[in-house]
Amino acid sequence: MRKGFTLAEVLITLGIIGVVAAMTLPALVTNKQAKELQVGLKKGYSLISQVFQMMTYGEGQAITPKEYSTHTFAPAFDKYLVAAKACPSSQCLIIRLDEVDEEGNSLGYDFADYKTYNKKANIEGSLFDNGQFLLRNGMTIYIENEASIYLSLDVNGMYKGPNRWGHDLFTFQIMNNGKLLPMGADGTAYKDASKFCSATSSSKYNGIGCTNKALTEEDYWKNLPK
Repeated sequence: MRKGFTLAEVLITLGIIGVVAAMTLPALVTNKQAKELQVGLKKGYSLISQVFQMMTYGEGQAITPKEYSTHTFAPAFDKYLVAAKACPSSQCLIIRLDEVDEEGNSLGYDFADYKTYNKKANIEGSLFDNGQFLLRNGMTIYIENEASIYLSLDVNGMYKGPNRWGHDLFTFQIMNNGKLLPMGADGTAYKDASKFCSATSSSKYNGIGCTNKALTEEDYWKNLPK
């Protein structure tokens, strides 16, 4: 007598395998993406730190908002970037004006291609319009240089998602003492996690303060909002 599985038993087994796969694959894909973004952030932070140190030595002075006043930081920073191309804002930024006064003057920006940490709003685009650089490794760097100097890093580039603050977009601040700190660290401008790295906040700045947590808290990457 030959023993074997009946067709019904085989179909039931395949059905069970399919159900298990459907339940586990999304989590595996999500975990894989989160790990890639985590590694990308660490590489990007290392790159920015190295360029910042080269700039400090090359310029022969501390790099501070006082020394590099409005719109003067990006051209100086560009000299020390390797394998990067400056990108006109008309190509790298897609700005949507959201509010105007009675005379039609803009009161603010929505950065149409990027969302906040919890995806509840478009991010505040005025923090990205003082310099943009495309790197050959696929990353994008954005500069804010008004009263303060912020560097925002898209670890997998502006053309690849999820394009969300605190997921693949992270911001750093150049302090008055010449140090480069991840936003959210003590002394930085957006330290309040309840507003600037929150699963519930509707602020257009939500996610800007996540960088320090993303670098220092391992569980951060397991709890990214959908």
